[in-house]
Amino acid sequence: MAEEKGQRVEPVVDSDADVVASAAMRPADTRVPLFGARRRVKELAAEVADLRSQLERVGGLSLFEVERRRSEVAVELEEQRVRLERERAEAASALAADRAETEAEKRKLVEELELLQAEVVETREVSLLQEAGIYEYRHPLASAVSYQAKLREIQDRVKAMVRVDGGAVLHSTEWTVNGSAAQGRKMVREYSRLMLRAYNAEADNLVRGLKPYKLDAAIERLKKVAETIRRLGATMGICISDEYQALRAYELEITADYVAKLAEEKEREREERERLREERKAQQEIERERARLEKERQHYLNALQALRMNGDGTAVEGLEVELAEIERAIEHVDYRAANIRAGYVYVISNIGSFGERLVKIGMTRRLEPTDRIRELGDASVPFRYDTHALFFSEDAVGIEAALHQRLADRRVNRVNTRREFFYATASEVKEHLLELAGALLSYEEMPEALEFRQSQNLAKAMNVDQEAPDEELPDLLHAVASRAEAPGDADEAPSGAAQPLSSAD
Repeated sequence: MAEEKGQRVEPVVDSDADVVASAAMRPADTRVPLFGARRRVKELAAEVADLRSQLERVGGLSLFEVERRRSEVAVELEEQRVRLERERAEAASALAADRAETEAEKRKLVEELELLQAEVVETREVSLLQEAGIYEYRHPLASAVSYQAKLREIQDRVKAMVRVDGGAVLHSTEWTVNGSAAQGRKMVREYSRLMLRAYNAEADNLVRGLKPYKLDAAIERLKKVAETIRRLGATMGICISDEYQALRAYELEITADYVAKLAEEKEREREERERLREERKAQQEIERERARLEKERQHYLNALQALRMNGDGTAVEGLEVELAEIERAIEHVDYRAANIRAGYVYVISNIGSFGERLVKIGMTRRLEPTDRIRELGDASVPFRYDTHALFFSEDAVGIEAALHQRLADRRVNRVNTRREFFYATASEVKEHLLELAGALLSYEEMPEALEFRQSQNLAKAMNVDQEAPDEELPDLLHAVASRAEAPGDADEAPSGAAQPLSSAD
């Protein structure tokens, strides 16, 4: 009856864990009502049985086991954290060590590279030519013959020093072999001779292939050879003496001067031959013209004599006028032959080859100056030259020199001043000519350039991109100008006039 009167009836469970699990999973109100207590107890017992079956299916744990498992998991997590921290510290330490080792290896490689670069001597043609300027003689002498004599003296000194104990190579005198000082000295002498032969072979090879712009590289290479011999022979104290090293370096300097002087003299001889050849052509032209005029004069004299014998006064007067013209022509030819400063000054351009801002200014003593201009426009340039000005002057040499002086800062070839090309337009040259020569009978500022313009039109018709070669001028100008520069121009100046000398390229 107590149950029916509302007393609390606790359900029967197997263990405390079941009670905790049931309470956790069923947080709802479990109080037994006053009426229907028996039915409520049955419902709660059924619910407990259902929960117990679910726990058995999912493998439920007791409270003690849960606490124990949680402690084990916490310990495992701590161990894993400690292990990960240790591994991370070890990895960081290893990475730092690898980085330090890599940096040390990098520094070592950089040092080795610097040492190797210090031992390398630049001998490549292109690199040396790019750095080449106007050659300056180390030991100026009057002629190539003087350099030859100096080289013979150096070779005699070299032969004297390479003899035994001549001072070319130094070595130790305290070396012994099997306790024998005599065998040690013999061994050192043999190795010394071997080292000296290697050094001399390198020096002779440098002398044979030396060019003036290679001098500094050759001297540096010879120093490296001497340093290599000193390093390889350090055990026996073998090295090339400073005196012998200086002598071979001096030989290289004299050889470079000799090669440059020889090239200069050959260039001077070539220019002199061209000048003589052009003067000979001008002289032959004058002689042919004078012979023609003399022959024509003789014909007029014979005809005049015949007319006088016939008494034809009117015809005689006409022939006398023509004969006077011939006499004046003969006098002019004789004047040209006697006055070597007289001639024609010309200003020409070639826009198809060099562009619009480049002209050539020269002079010729030819009786037919257009022949000279046609020679300049031969197969060495793709188009013929166009003539802007061509006028006769009794002092053509002086006018040409004055024009060159005024345009000196625009000269294309500043090394060889006999190449008479200038960065200027025809109109700019005209202003200088008017100041120097006075009035000009004719001056064409606009070049005709007929073949070039026709080629441009044909290229456009064929859809070919052909532009004026102004952009290519720096690369092509010197080669084309040197070929186009024939004997006449500045070479035609009289032998008494001062001529600039070109240094060896």
